[in-house]
Amino acid sequence: MNWEFELLSAIQMLHHPWLDQIMVFVTSLANHGELWIALGLLFLCFARTRQLGMNVLISIVLGYVTGNLILKNLFARSRPCWVRPDVSLLVAAPKDYSFPSGHTLVSFEGAVSIFRYKRSWGIAAIALAAAIAFSRLYLFVHFPTDILGGLVLGTVNAWAGERIGQVISHKKNSRTLE
Repeated sequence: MNWEFELLSAIQMLHHPWLDQIMVFVTSLANHGELWIALGLLFLCFARTRQLGMNVLISIVLGYVTGNLILKNLFARSRPCWVRPDVSLLVAAPKDYSFPSGHTLVSFEGAVSIFRYKRSWGIAAIALAAAIAFSRLYLFVHFPTDILGGLVLGTVNAWAGERIGQVISHKKNSRTLE
């Protein structure tokens, strides 16, 4: 854990008023997964992207269950801001456990799902997901391994969401052919 605090301390040296505002805004994009849920719902509205919308939303549900309900409570990891309350926060201290990062998890579920569907959109989505993940370190509310855990689990959930979405679509298409 020492190396994680060392990295977080180094990131804290980057603080500047204009960057503080940007990071607070960037992190807010993934609060409660709203941006990614909205994108999933938007994709559902169009026939051409309906499968993508289903994949995004399925992966988010998987992430909520695996990350927020199971892993956070299983690991019960304290947040850096709980361990070192002397660091000034720019956001309210989260009340749930730290591992994995929920912001990173939902962002990579959405971004990887989009990337797998259309790479040009996905590159922008992954860049946004990476910025959101970094913001959690900058804001001192997650350890680096929380971010890594959210990234890996988000990627796995995006893949699983795509597979489940394909099965659902295949069953739906099979019924309409009968």
